[in-house]
Amino acid sequence: MYPFAVFNIFAFTLGAVVGSFLNVCIYRLPKNESIVFPPSRCPGCGNDIRWFDNIPIISYLLLRGRCRSCKTRISIQYPLVELINALLTLFLFMRFGPTFAFAVLFIFCSSMVVITFIDLDHQIIPDVISLPGIAAGFIFSFFIPQLGWRNSLIGILVGGGSLWLVASGYELLTKKEGMGGGDIKLLAMMGAFFGWKAIPFIIFVSSLTGSIIGVTIMLVRKEDSKLAIPFGPYLALGSFTYIFFGSRFIQWYLNISGFTAT
Repeated sequence: MYPFAVFNIFAFTLGAVVGSFLNVCIYRLPKNESIVFPPSRCPGCGNDIRWFDNIPIISYLLLRGRCRSCKTRISIQYPLVELINALLTLFLFMRFGPTFAFAVLFIFCSSMVVITFIDLDHQIIPDVISLPGIAAGFIFSFFIPQLGWRNSLIGILVGGGSLWLVASGYELLTKKEGMGGGDIKLLAMMGAFFGWKAIPFIIFVSSLTGSIIGVTIMLVRKEDSKLAIPFGPYLALGSFTYIFFGSRFIQWYLNISGFTAT
């Protein structure tokens, strides 16, 4: 049991460290700033954050969520992103172990964390993530026999095409844009990584959770149906659900529907 515990701790730490970098991406990408230079700085006083104040999760707790220099309050989003990415990495490692699939899904999930928080804050999905993500997913498919390049290519077309049809139909009927192009490219990226068979499941989960949460928010805030709710985070949630539970849900559905796998 001991070696497995060490590996799990390493996976959690890796996710947290990468999560710290994801915070930089979340903050700078919408501003079209470099994610490499300059080093991380306090948004209040502008001082560089020293390495011992930049330890994921731990530094935030020790500093009680404030800058050491100016005592400016630091958003809880920073340790939250680090924790989410750490847990995702740990769960991926526990499920897939030190495999190529783990590495690919680690890259995918980290990208989804960035997209989720940028979409929540700015209601945009950066092309700089989704477009290279489509290409990366397709390239990876050549090295994943269970996926295959044909399945990935069809996934790109089905993923992007299905949302494009929905968005186009909504705009045609209402004369209003109901879904941005970022969501279309994001689902195409998911199709590249998972293949076309994953798309219906991801759309169902994201639509269901989005509807429940969206209606709840409108009721609480007493907003009307014109309230803009970013769909990217729900697509990300749908993809996470597919990674960890998709095969079980699909098998359960087949069983209750009377179908048998062949």
